[in-house]
Amino acid sequence: MENLENQIKTVIIESLNLEDYSVEDIKNEEPLFVEGLGLDSIDALELGIAIKKKFDIALDVENDVKKYFYSVDTLAAFIKELSSAEARG
Repeated sequence: MENLENQIKTVIIESLNLEDYSVEDIKNEEPLFVEGLGLDSIDALELGIAIKKKFDIALDVENDVKKYFYSVDTLAAFIKELSSAEARG
């Protein structure tokens, strides 16, 4: 089974049509926006929608989601946190 970080990278590549990238090209700790992958605000919206669908989580605008979308690592931690909170009830 694919680990969560690789699943996130696959979602990034597929949802943003980054055809020149592979999972191995995206570093877990690398920033996703501005430097790093160089994603922008439009990419953030598309990625947010794709993450919601793929992992069946609710993104709450009251949370500071910007800090969670910093890198693959922070996004994975955020998804794990939301998943475990939703499982608890």
